[in-house]
Amino acid sequence: MENRTDVLFVCLGNICRSPTSEGVFRNLVESRHLDAQIRADSAGTGGYHVGYPPDSRAIEAASRRGIRISHLRARRLGRSDYEMFDYMIAMDQSNLRDIKAMAPTDYKGRISLFMDFADDWGGVREIPDPYYGDLDGFERVLDMVHNASSGLIAEIIGQGTNA
Repeated sequence: MENRTDVLFVCLGNICRSPTSEGVFRNLVESRHLDAQIRADSAGTGGYHVGYPPDSRAIEAASRRGIRISHLRARRLGRSDYEMFDYMIAMDQSNLRDIKAMAPTDYKGRISLFMDFADDWGGVREIPDPYYGDLDGFERVLDMVHNASSGLIAEIIGQGTNA
């Protein structure tokens, strides 16, 4: 589809934050009947978990909110992603640097921190990695991702004011 916008969410291993972001974002896109216009995917800058499903705690937390991510599988960010995606959305500064470092000089899309699209979270600009914490960390990530997803959708459909 010519007018489709493709969004790639990127974290380190693609088992916590980025698949959660993909799931939440897709859920919001579908609920707004925009799935023909906006497509989402996720990847990791590292190849540590390629082929694995999201962390069980991420699956559980998302499921409690009616979001299904158990079918997703981790993959590593690749050069071809720069040809396919209009937005490369990083969860933190480290991944933002890695995405920019890999980007071809002629990449025309937007590379941003996900929280750049969120309401003010008291100066928080990164979505924290919940991997080494408890379930509360995954819940906080879901809250942040939901807020940032709404802002990103607004920008894509031409209503963005906070990015």
